[in-house]
This record gives sequence, structure tokens and C-alpha cells, in this order.
Amino acid sequence: MANRLVTEQSPYLLQHAHNPVDWYSWSDEPFLLAQKQNKPLLVSIGYSACHWCHVMERESFENHDVAAYMNEHFVCIKIDREEHPDVDHLYMDAVQAITGGGGWPLNVFVTPDRIPFYGGTYYPPRPMYQRLSWLQLLEHISHLWNARHDEVTEQAAQMKEYLQKASLSNGSAGAHSWNLDDCRQIADTLLKQADKEKGGFGNAPKFPGTMAISFLLEHYHFTKYEPALQHALHSLDAMLEGGIYDQLGGGFARYATDNNWLIPHFEKMLYDNALLISSLCDAYSITGELRYKKIIEETIAFIERELKNESGGYYSALDADSEGVEGKFYTWTWEDWKAATGEHDPVVAEYFGVTPQGNWEEVNILHVAKDVALLASENKITVEEIEKRINDVKNKLFVFRSKRVRPSTDDKSLLSWNALMNISLSKAGLALKNDNYLRRAREHADWMLTHFHQGDLLLHVWKNGIARIPAKLDDYAYLIQALLQLASACGENEWIVKAAGLTEKVLADFGHRNQGGVFYYYTSQKQNDIPVRKVDLYDSVTPSANAAMAQNLWTLGMCMEKTEWLETSSQMLQNVYVQASHHPYFFSYWATLIQRYSTQPKIIVCTGKGAMDYQISINGHYMPNTYTVTSQKEISELPILEKKFFTDKITIFVCNEQACLAPVNSIDELLRVLKQ
Repeated sequence: MANRLVTEQSPYLLQHAHNPVDWYSWSDEPFLLAQKQNKPLLVSIGYSACHWCHVMERESFENHDVAAYMNEHFVCIKIDREEHPDVDHLYMDAVQAITGGGGWPLNVFVTPDRIPFYGGTYYPPRPMYQRLSWLQLLEHISHLWNARHDEVTEQAAQMKEYLQKASLSNGSAGAHSWNLDDCRQIADTLLKQADKEKGGFGNAPKFPGTMAISFLLEHYHFTKYEPALQHALHSLDAMLEGGIYDQLGGGFARYATDNNWLIPHFEKMLYDNALLISSLCDAYSITGELRYKKIIEETIAFIERELKNESGGYYSALDADSEGVEGKFYTWTWEDWKAATGEHDPVVAEYFGVTPQGNWEEVNILHVAKDVALLASENKITVEEIEKRINDVKNKLFVFRSKRVRPSTDDKSLLSWNALMNISLSKAGLALKNDNYLRRAREHADWMLTHFHQGDLLLHVWKNGIARIPAKLDDYAYLIQALLQLASACGENEWIVKAAGLTEKVLADFGHRNQGGVFYYYTSQKQNDIPVRKVDLYDSVTPSANAAMAQNLWTLGMCMEKTEWLETSSQMLQNVYVQASHHPYFFSYWATLIQRYSTQPKIIVCTGKGAMDYQISINGHYMPNTYTVTSQKEISELPILEKKFFTDKITIFVCNEQACLAPVNSIDELLRVLKQ
């Protein structure tokens, strides 16, 4: 029998629509009911590609006896964390404060006024490893609520105070000046956290760390500091050759469960792949190494093939599981390998690390186990011959795999993740000089602006023609950044005007000022369904939305000649400098902006008939601390372009916060000016 989740749009909620648990979705209704019945609420949060969410559902939420207890003693809410990231952020903070850890599924017990008082992550169906079973925990919480309610009330009050203080204490007010020497210290601090042998940062589980990698790549660009470049490329290469990268179909899994990047947690997320494309574009622009170009193209092809919806946007994720088994779609038994490849090729098997015993739970995860050049030398054949054999086998394996039961697709579209993908398309278009990627970015930007708007309201999630849930700060910040990136890449300034309009909305609805300076709340002041508004400054798996806004405000402050936006951007960087310098992995995007600021960021203005040809040439140079504005007409809506269209002759200006330098008329002259 279906429960009330059967009417929801979220694939994750629909997965739970036939549980015997009487689930509610996030709304006022369950809280009013809990207040009326004097019950605590269980808020259970997960997402469709979450393996342990599926496990707990099978073990507990599909168990009729457990569900009966939940229904009798709690009002139960099921949340897709990707639909309600604000709720997830708040309750995750609470659970991390209570237990010292977090993750998904996230199970939080809250009062009817939405304040958390206890919580945790996965709970097994039976007691194990000094851990309560799920039913034991439910019984314990129910007893507390009924027999020691004053303690619960006190705990909730303390938690609310903690969450409010944690939100208001972000940032450290003060005036700081910095230069590239300071950025070198940040780079060295980051490199101390690096896994020099295997790549990446820290120990397993290992996440891509794309913001940190891009910081190191830019640091090398500005300073030629070899250790920064070496570790950034080593980390990317380790991922490209590991099981975290789908060697057949392209695209990256969310993280690796081991230090060697071999064993992925197999779900594929849109945001991970978008961010890795951006980092790979940086690596390709700096090195010119064709392996990065190849992976960029393969990853975009994967996204276009498997995550693009018919209307023109991108879905959120592919599940880790198929047929109830994690990684079954992607792994190979020895029998499958032989059946798919026909004649066994031992050289290709050695290249992919495939053996009869397997390399993970008696199956094989494809990875680059041995270098092609070494295989060629050992087998006394040419590199070209081995590469041909590898490609032949890959094609056979891909066809064989395509007949398997595919992992399910989380077919909702999130504005923030779509915007990150749009940024990557524009970057790839510039780095690879691929007009098709730029054309796709234009089409996709139009799609976002059309499908996520409802009147003047910007919304967070779209599915089946319906947009819902008010947009969060990252939706706005990444969308603004995407429009600015597209405008610079294509020389189409209407995107800048639209970005400026969205920025006005952020300033009006998200602004937050305290002793830590100016930052932005994650939720709009018009949203009233969570008890505490948060200010997030650190990078999580996606860049800090506040850092993205600091970058947006600088770019738009220059283009629109809004001094107050420039001042706000500078103040934000000042106020987060201490955190960025001490904890650069979690503040990598801020560190990147500080580094660009240390080199005095500039706007390049290119005007005149035929300016678009020059714009293409300018953008062909890797200059992460510049932003290019182009105009081929005398009248423009951008203040920075006023009185800069002199004649039909191409004129190029370099502008910083203080002034525009004397114009030049060639790319060579421009490059000389930028080096001064």
C-alpha cells in the first residue's frame, strides 16, 4: 500500500512511497500534527543515489513491525537532501555537534517547533559494534520524550542557541593585506595535507578535492612553484587512471573508498563531474597534455548521453546500485570479461587490471593498472597497436555493459548543479576551442532562465515541467557565475545584465551583516520554514556560495561600475583570510580568490568592429585573474563600456579597480601590458 509520498516528484521520496512507514514530506502539516498529538518528529534525510540509505530502507523502513512502532510514537518526515539542502545543512550541523560525525542517511529527532535534540546516521536492524539497533534507538527516544521531557526541552533549547551562534560567528572582522608570498604559505599548508604517494588529500574515503586542485594549478600559473603543479597533476592523473573514473563510459564516481582511487562509491553526481571538468580545463590550459582534453570530452559526452533531459537540462545523478547490488553495472566477473571480449587479450586485461580472482569482492573494477608504453616494451609491440587493441576491447565491453540493468537515474534537475555544469561547458569551450560546447552553454543558460523562473521568483528544483522550492544562495551564486562566464566566453553582454539583476535579488533577500562582516545567508529572508538561517563559508563538495558571490560582486562591480559591490567583495575576502590561510582545503575557493586578488585582477575591454575575433584570441590565453568584456557597438548597457568605442579600429583597454590604462590595439601589446 502506498503512503502519501506517492504524490511527490523526488525520485528519492518515490523510492519510499510504498514503505509501511506513514511518511510525510517537508511541510507545515507534520509539525502541526506533532504539536497536536504531543509527539516528537523523526526527520530522515537522504538522496536517491545513497547506498546506505537503500540499505536502511530495506532493513528497517520496509519492516512492518518497525514501521508500526515509528507510526505510533513519532511523526515521520522523509526529505530528499538535494531538494531541501537548507534543512539538510541545519540538521547535519546538529548531528555533527551531537555525535562528532555525519553522513547519510541522516536521522534526526526534532521537536514540533523544528528544533533538533538528537540524531545520527545509519542504524542497523540489530545491535552491533556497540551501536544501538534502530528499534532500540526509537524506544530510547520515545522514553525520553514521555518520561524526561524537561531534559529534551532543555537539550533542544541548547541546540538552537548553538546553531544560532555557529551561524552568526562566521568570519573574522579585520583588515588584512596579502601577496603571493602569503599564497605560497597557503599552498604549502595545503600540500602538507596532501597524499604525496597516491594523490589527493588525506586518507580514505578520498573525495576529488577539485577546488584545492584548481588553487594549486593557479598558484603554479602565477608563481611557477613546481610542487603545486606536480601534486595537482598527480592527483588528477591518479583519478583518471583509477576506478573512480568510468574507463568505459566516462564520468567520475562521487569518491573512492580506498587510498588508491580504485574502489569508488559508484554513484555519479552531476556536480562532481562539472567541477572535475573545470579542473581538467585548467590542467589542459596550463600543460597542453592531450590526456586531459580526452577526459574532458569523454566526461561531457557521458553527461550529454546519460544525464541530459529531453527539454535541455541535466539530471542530478546515477545510482550506485543496480539489481540491489552496489556497483553491479560497472564491475566485471572473469566470465563476463571473457564473454564480452570474445578472444581473450591478456595485454588488455593487464592494462585494465582484470584477473580471474578480481580486485574487489571477487569482481574486477576497470582501471589503468599498467602504462601503455611499459606494456608495449614488455610485449615488444608498438604503443599504437596496444592503444588500438584497448579501444577495440573498450567498445566491446561498452556494448556488453549497455545490455545490463542500468542504475536508476535521479531525474530531477537542480538549478545550482546545472549552473556548475554550464560554467564547465563554457570553460571547456574556451580551453578546447570547441564552439559546440559554447553553443550548448548558450542553449542551456536559456533553459535555466526559462525553467527555474516562476514570475519574479527563482526556484531550486525542476522536474516534469514543474519548478518548485525557493532558490537557495548557491542557486543564485552559481547561476550568476555561469552567466558571467558565458558572457565573457561568447562576447554577449546581455548575460551580464541578467547577472546584475539576479545579484540585486541576492543583496535584497540574502544579506547578513554582523561582527564578522558582510556575508550571505543560505536561505532567503522570505523563507520561514526552518528555525535558524545559516551562513556557510567553507567549501563542501561544491564551492562556497559566499565565495562565489565575492567573485561575482567583483566582476559585476567592475562591469556595472558599482563601487559598493567592489567594497563588499574586498571586505568578504578580508574577513575570511584567516580561515583560508589556516584551513585551505576547506576554504580553497576563497584562497583562489585571494590569490587572484594578490595579482590585481583586471577587466579586459575589447571594442570596435571585429572585436569578437580579438575576444576569441584573448580568451585563448589562460589568464584566471582577468575577465573579458567585448562590444562591437557604440551604445551598451554596461557602464564600463561607456566612451570606449572610438572608431572602427579595434581598441583594447585593461582596467583595474583604480583606473583603465591607456588603450592598445593588438594582442601582443595587451600581453605586454598584463605582464607589467
